Amino acid sequence: MPKPPFVHPGMRLPFALLVTCFAAWGIAANMTDPLVQVFSRIFSMSTLQASFVQFAYYGAYFLLALPAAFINRRFSYKTGILTGLGCAVAGAFLFYPAAQAMTFGYFLAALFLLAGGLSILETSANPFVIAMGPEGNATRRLNLAQAFNSVGTNIGVFLAATLILPRLNAATDAERAAMPAATLEQIQRAELSAVMTPYVGLAFVLLVIWIAIAFLRIPTDRESIAPDAARVQFAPTLRRLLSNRHYVFGVVAQFFNVAAQTCVWTFTIQYVIAAIGGTEAQAGWYLQASLIVFLIARFVMVGVMGVIRPAALLTVMAVAGTGLCLFAATGPGLAGVWAVVAVSACLSLMFPTIYGIALHGLGDDTKFGAAGLVMAILGGATVPLIHGAVMDSHGAALSYVVPGLCFLVVAAFGLFDLRSTRHADAATQH
Repeated sequence: MPKPPFVHPGMRLPFALLVTCFAAWGIAANMTDPLVQVFSRIFSMSTLQASFVQFAYYGAYFLLALPAAFINRRFSYKTGILTGLGCAVAGAFLFYPAAQAMTFGYFLAALFLLAGGLSILETSANPFVIAMGPEGNATRRLNLAQAFNSVGTNIGVFLAATLILPRLNAATDAERAAMPAATLEQIQRAELSAVMTPYVGLAFVLLVIWIAIAFLRIPTDRESIAPDAARVQFAPTLRRLLSNRHYVFGVVAQFFNVAAQTCVWTFTIQYVIAAIGGTEAQAGWYLQASLIVFLIARFVMVGVMGVIRPAALLTVMAVAGTGLCLFAATGPGLAGVWAVVAVSACLSLMFPTIYGIALHGLGDDTKFGAAGLVMAILGGATVPLIHGAVMDSHGAALSYVVPGLCFLVVAAFGLFDLRSTRHADAATQH
């Protein structure tokens, strides 16, 4: 029996181009993670206040995912991808006027528009990758595409570590409060300019990708497209999705997975400084190491999934993530720092694996199902606020109990799928 193709004929070039979108939103997401510490320093805010960076970013993901599903259902995945890229370009360009205004709220607005565009892009791109080949290897194919997202995350952290963090003034909150207003404004203007530069650069990169996809002919014969708005029947689709226990549990697991990932990476810099000292720029390299681990582990997991059921790997990695977070919480120091770095290996396969398992067998409901899984990114908006509050009250180390608990929910979903008889071929799904 011939081996099924990894990607359908005629989809190889669109798949390759779509991979650049995965990398692009990885850059944006992981340039954003250090901004909690950056804005905390620039505007002398508490960790909880600065955590609204992630609230704006992931809140936009939540709000724009469902409109993206309607776009994909009414038109095509390509239309959704172009719409998302266009919004992201506009949001990234808005960092320039935000830097000139020197107002935290303006940055939040720019982040919201950028993230809203990326939400539409991700809601379109993930299920499109699944539709580009046989369903039997869809989870593995999505893991491969998401591996290039990890390339983007490394670039994003590198840009933050080289263009933003080294340009933060070392003055403490007390020293800034004692400065003349003109001196403080000059320092803040230079720091906000450093924040703005890589985002405007990203805007030009996204614009180039938009042009390339716009002129590429992408087949839509494998999509389910409603020819008119009346055919987009949301209520029956929602009822079917809510009655699917695998899908509902998958959305819950994705919420806590994204929450754990956002907490771990957002507060790595604060953890490192509290555990072993140093500056933001020095601590930023440990975040870079985390993303390198994440990148390598993603490609490794793609290979391992060729022989081991994805749900089994998901369960093992989630349990390991809990253990590493609890070790970091109870043993701050260099060993705790490396435990936080190692958590990224556990995170590497979670998002695409949960995504693929939850969408398996949804058929025509896949486009709206994909929106629900992207809306679950709301976990990245809400739970970091809890993490930040725990950090303010109990310290950076103990706060890592928060993502540790999140991993337990992901482990429960993996066990649920392992014990399920939903698909007879699950054990051989590659």
